[in-house]
Amino acid sequence: MSLAQRIERSWQEGGPLQLALRPLSWLYAALSGLHRWLYATGLRKRQVLPVPVIIVGNLIVGGAGKTPTVLALLQLLQQRGLRVGVISRGYGRGSQAVQLVDEQSTAEQVGDEPLLIHKRSGAPVAVGRSRVAAARALLAAHPRLHLIVSDDGLQHMPLPRALSLLVFDARGLGNGRLLPAGPLRQRAPALLPADTLVLYNAERPSTHLAGYLGRRRLSGAAGLSDWWQGRPARSELLDALRGRPLLAAAGMAQPQRFFDMLVEAGLSITRLPLPDHHDFTALPWPADTADVVLTEKDAIKIRPEAVGMTRIWVVALDFQPEPAFEPALLQALQPHLKHRPG
Repeated sequence: MSLAQRIERSWQEGGPLQLALRPLSWLYAALSGLHRWLYATGLRKRQVLPVPVIIVGNLIVGGAGKTPTVLALLQLLQQRGLRVGVISRGYGRGSQAVQLVDEQSTAEQVGDEPLLIHKRSGAPVAVGRSRVAAARALLAAHPRLHLIVSDDGLQHMPLPRALSLLVFDARGLGNGRLLPAGPLRQRAPALLPADTLVLYNAERPSTHLAGYLGRRRLSGAAGLSDWWQGRPARSELLDALRGRPLLAAAGMAQPQRFFDMLVEAGLSITRLPLPDHHDFTALPWPADTADVVLTEKDAIKIRPEAVGMTRIWVVALDFQPEPAFEPALLQALQPHLKHRPG
């Protein structure tokens, strides 16, 4: 077991390792608190952008469902007639430089999640270590945008924000401790700030913060070649996979959640969990594997011509916030928008 895995296990089980890490958590708290204080007091200034920014972030490390939330948010805003762009760091890519995402981009160049967001939503996307620089590049290329959504960036203090959307899954705040003795990037506020909304990617609220629930579901399946050609996943194809042996691969922070959803849908699977953002440079299953199911986040890194005789089925995960979320979102955004939705 690696040190990282031992640390993560200590978050759940406690023990001597967690006690040993607590002084480092105090140091992390002091440094991150000082960083935020400098911006709160104006000693350091946030940058200025000509359009409002919504930050979709989480307080806990690991995937809490930010990318599905970004896609759901884009759909809501686009349906209101708003032109929305997306910025992201582009985790796992080979460069830190600012780059616009287009149809010729690869996951190696721009990151798997930004490429998936662009493919699924059609929204313009820019990636860069500096999200402010990415936002400026995006606006230079698309000057008629009404607003920008930042996929992560809650702790990126130079980035201005009109609204922060905190995403929690069933883990909530974990053991309540900051890194590395716990999973928190920053402490949760006692009361929710006026410029912040909470969305729970879980069956029930998992923290003390008032928020809205969302429902995650499997919307269907598509063959890998059809998926790359833009054909939507269909529920009848997902149903047709029942009764045949399937290998389920998932390169995500919590692959077990995907596997559980497949089983709930009546599929018979052999589980193949992979590291988050697995690159699929080499296919991780035997060449004679008949059928493989995987998420869109993984499919974006696998070209159809690279899979041989194996049938690859891309299973789409959709996230739908409860109805009360949309009016709350629009009300929070209204003072910041030059273009009024609706």
